[in-house]
Amino acid sequence: MHLINFDADIFLRDYWQKQPLLIRNPWGAWHNPLEPDELAGLACEDDIESRLIVQVNDTWTVEHGPIPETRFGSLDGQAWTLLVQAVDHVAPDVAALIAPFRFIPNWRIDDVMVSYATDGGGVGPHFDQYDVFLIQGLGQRRWQVGAHGEDACTAKTPLRPHDDLRLLAAFEPIAEWLLNPGDILYVPPGVAHNGVAVGDDCMTYSIGFRAPARSELIAHYCDHLLSNLQDDDRYTDPGLKTQPNPGEVSAGALAQLQAMITDKLGDRAAFARWFGEYSSTPKNPEQDFAPDKPMTLKRLRKAIAVGQGVTRNPASRFVFIRHAPHRLDLFVDGTCYPCADETAALAEQLCAQPHVAVPAELGASEAALALLIALINEGSLSLGDGG
Repeated sequence: MHLINFDADIFLRDYWQKQPLLIRNPWGAWHNPLEPDELAGLACEDDIESRLIVQVNDTWTVEHGPIPETRFGSLDGQAWTLLVQAVDHVAPDVAALIAPFRFIPNWRIDDVMVSYATDGGGVGPHFDQYDVFLIQGLGQRRWQVGAHGEDACTAKTPLRPHDDLRLLAAFEPIAEWLLNPGDILYVPPGVAHNGVAVGDDCMTYSIGFRAPARSELIAHYCDHLLSNLQDDDRYTDPGLKTQPNPGEVSAGALAQLQAMITDKLGDRAAFARWFGEYSSTPKNPEQDFAPDKPMTLKRLRKAIAVGQGVTRNPASRFVFIRHAPHRLDLFVDGTCYPCADETAALAEQLCAQPHVAVPAELGASEAALALLIALINEGSLSLGDGG
């Protein structure tokens, strides 16, 4: 699956995090990857995050899932929207929608949220703090977008009081488009937008991207550092000398105290290790994908010998940080796997492609086999081509 007549380099140069872009059906032959009934079924499940938003005039109410199946039958004649998060984790055809956007690094990709709306349904005028590609899957939706650049929304932009939705107190659209199946609208962070279903059976696939806040990075990294510090790692001053005024905190003491913090915060290798683990942590880490029957070395060697490949779990996150031309750390679902030589090359393939044909010669590499067995037994990989 790829986008026709779409230049990723031009997009990144002229539009990414700069201004919205409407892309008229670049798929060639568009096929909606999920039926509305399938989406409704997912919203009824306990371990799937979903919301039902009902609009009456200028008021939106939110119900959090699981949504009872009977609830949908009671909504006749109302404008409503069903939102289901991380559908790519459970629907391979939806996960395939991400592939054309892999020119954005893996660690930035969040998930695919799928919405279904009846005529007039929407979530109201709002803005997001991350980039999003809005793919029209079924039916039609009218999108309006507000100003971008210096006039985009910020944390100071007034919002309407609402416990669940970030609704803008005022919305002034500057552009408007009617999207048909296969059309894509890219919206950068901070750009106000409002989508309203035109007719029933309107489905939209939202590919969202993660953008960690500075406060989030500092808070999580400091928590990580604190968990590894010892209580006896304290300030010392064995060379202390008398000073004219005991009330003064000397420049030397301040420098030493600050260094106690900055030396830890400034350790790039430690930060890289932490960020690899942090950024690859699954969206729903409580889910267990481990196989019922653990993979064995004998079984894996046999599978490789007959040309069997491996497939990434759509719910797993694969990233790597390179340390040398043939040495890197692979991070999968929050775990670090140091890799070198042929194992590093394999790790790069696993990050780049959803399905990897394992070369027969890796059957003789203990390190590569150990990596594959670990990832298969964690449920991050499975044998087969994913077809």
